[in-house]
Amino acid sequence: MRRWGMTGKQLEFTSFYAAARGDCLRIVLVTVGDRQLAEDLVAEAFTRAWASWRTVRRHPAPQAWVVRTALNLNVSWWRHRRRETALDGRDSVAPGGGGSGPDGELLAAVRRLPVRQQQVIILRVFFDLDARATAQALGIAPGTVGVHLHRALAALRAQMISAPASQEATE
Repeated sequence: MRRWGMTGKQLEFTSFYAAARGDCLRIVLVTVGDRQLAEDLVAEAFTRAWASWRTVRRHPAPQAWVVRTALNLNVSWWRHRRRETALDGRDSVAPGGGGSGPDGELLAAVRRLPVRQQQVIILRVFFDLDARATAQALGIAPGTVGVHLHRALAALRAQMISAPASQEATE
C-alpha cells in the first residue's frame, strides 16, 4: 500500500514517531535536564530506531527502546565529554523554569537519584511499563527493578517530605 510515495514501513514508522516523540523527549529531558541535549539524544535515538525498525517494531515497548537508546547515548556523550572539559553544572538546571513549583521540585528530586533508579522511575511511572518490560528495556532482572523502584520511591519520599519542612523553617 503506497500513499504519497511512502511504503508501509515508512508510514508505520512515521505514525510511531508522531505519536511517541513528545513522550520520549519529556522523559529524556527529565533525566538530562538540558532541552537541547535531550532533543539531540531523542533525534539520534529515533534515527537508530528507523535504521533498526524491523527489530524495534517487534520490541514489547518501542517507546522504551527509544528512551533507553537516548539515555545510553547520553552516557556515551558524557563519558566522551568528561575527557574534554570539566562538568559545567548542567545537572543543576531544572527543565521548564528552574525547579519552581511541585513539578519542578519532583523533577529535581528524580534527577538527584542514582542513574539506574532514575531509569526505573521513568519507565515504571512515566511509561507505565510493568516490571518485566522495564527489566527487558534496561537489561536487568525483574526483581532488580523492584529493588530499584523501592529504593527510589523511599528516597523521593524522604526528599519531598524534608523539602517542605526545610522551607517552613526558613519562613
